[in-house]
Amino acid sequence: MNKSIGPEVKVVYGRLWRYVTPHKLIGFIAVIGMAATAAIEAALVYLLQPLMDDALVAKNLEQAQWIPIAFMGIFVLRGLSGFATEMSLGWIGRRVISDLRCHVFDKFLTLPIRFFDSQAAGPLLSRMTYNVEMVAESVTSVVTIAVRDTLTVIAAFGVMIYHSPTLTIFVAILFPIVAVIVRLLGVAFRRYSSRIQDSVGDVTQVSDEVIRGNWVVKAFGGYKYERDRFAEADGRNFKQNMKLIRVRSLGVAVTQVVFGFGIALVIYLAGRQSIEGVLSPGQFISFFSAMMLMLQPVRRITNVNATLQRGVAAADSLFMILDQENEQDKGRFEKERADGDVVFDHIDFTYGDAEDPVIRDLRVEVAAGSTLAIVGHSGSGKSTLVSLLPRFYDVDAGEIRLDGIPITEYSLASLRNNISVVSQDVVLFNDTIRANLAYGQLEPPSEEELLKAAEAAHVLEFVNDLPLGLDTIVGDRGVLLSGGQRQRIAIGRALLKNAPVLILDEATSALDTHSERRIQDALNALMENRTTLVIAHRLSTVEKADRIIVLDAGRIVESGNHAQLLAKNGHYAALYRMQFSEETQDE
Repeated sequence: MNKSIGPEVKVVYGRLWRYVTPHKLIGFIAVIGMAATAAIEAALVYLLQPLMDDALVAKNLEQAQWIPIAFMGIFVLRGLSGFATEMSLGWIGRRVISDLRCHVFDKFLTLPIRFFDSQAAGPLLSRMTYNVEMVAESVTSVVTIAVRDTLTVIAAFGVMIYHSPTLTIFVAILFPIVAVIVRLLGVAFRRYSSRIQDSVGDVTQVSDEVIRGNWVVKAFGGYKYERDRFAEADGRNFKQNMKLIRVRSLGVAVTQVVFGFGIALVIYLAGRQSIEGVLSPGQFISFFSAMMLMLQPVRRITNVNATLQRGVAAADSLFMILDQENEQDKGRFEKERADGDVVFDHIDFTYGDAEDPVIRDLRVEVAAGSTLAIVGHSGSGKSTLVSLLPRFYDVDAGEIRLDGIPITEYSLASLRNNISVVSQDVVLFNDTIRANLAYGQLEPPSEEELLKAAEAAHVLEFVNDLPLGLDTIVGDRGVLLSGGQRQRIAIGRALLKNAPVLILDEATSALDTHSERRIQDALNALMENRTTLVIAHRLSTVEKADRIIVLDAGRIVESGNHAQLLAKNGHYAALYRMQFSEETQDE
């Protein structure tokens, strides 16, 4: 197992190292600082020999008077080298975090919607926060230990060899034993680190759901259920962390015991050499201090494997995201403003690994400037159908054309610039009403254009009552506004975009009947000379559509205008009567 993990760690860490190499100059400063620290600490233990022999044993103070000055200079240099090291490595670490987060965030923007359909938000967020921090810690800690501590051990060995090559060889025998221990513990470190990161994702997921769905928790009394869920997720995280701590502590303890036996034997042998006159008291103290100087670096070298494996596991999870395929955007055709002629030509579509298609051999033409209404029971494929036009998903078979050109030949940017979408699931960002209206505009709209769209969508009706007007913050997902107000902003956003193709997916679902009628007037004006695909729960809002299709299990079962479909007395007529009956009962 160890052999298989070694190359994998090397590959992942090598890939991670590409985020460090652009900062070579800062890294060079850090290496110089760490090398200086190692040399200074070795010089410090070396000075103990003349301090002991000349000042304390021989009591030759004139010959030893330079030693205090040397000690003072050493500590000044140690402070400077430490400052240079910490600042340089800290800068590199934060730069790596920033670069990784930006790359992962950019990836989120270009990943296909299918990816997010299969991924929970919590684990993805934890990778952006917790996992990236683990990567940065891995980079800085491993570099520090690999350079500074390794050089410190080498420098300490140099002092020891200078004083007693025989004893140094004996100490060197301990290192292969420590290396074997480190290698054996590496497997467990990697396994537990990966599990810890997964458990952090679970904790984030539960927390995110409670924050976003807080009103549901309160309304349905889900306090105990959510506490139990969180306790279970947090308990898993605690157990995995304790397993990692146990293995790491065991590694340190075993290493310390190995060194303890070695040091005891070295002290015995060094004592005998000192008695026999081979080692002076100063040489003995300097040798012993150099050996003790190695203990902390060796302990950190033992522990670095846990940090390394944690960083590799974290980097692996990030690279899994970065290695996902982006949305297919191979089209090169650009059209600033399409005419709006849309054709769905015998298309099939299935979600993920589902067995049954959602859309089956569907063919429909929508002439430029006309309105197509799509109705049917829930689950009939209405929203799926309109989501295929802007290529939120790609069809499995058949072809969709815009102005006679397959939409796959358009660049995604050009295709989507020609389409406005107002969905029943309104998404607003934690920004001002103004920013949400003008969201995504390549060129900021003029104040006149923005006010015109806001007025047409009846946004100004409630904005004028707000102290900050259009500069009012809407809160997370627009939580500070009512459902109807959020819907109006979404409609205003579509009005401002002024695209030739318009998709209205239950665009007035959150409005009361009075508000819906008023906004429907604005939508009717917007729909003029535009190709419009309308999904509406209330059939009264689609009566004026040029054409209505009725979907059932992804197929068109009826097609015609309102009068024709009522005359057929089929699916549409049944839906219409059912809804009319419900509305009458409500009254």
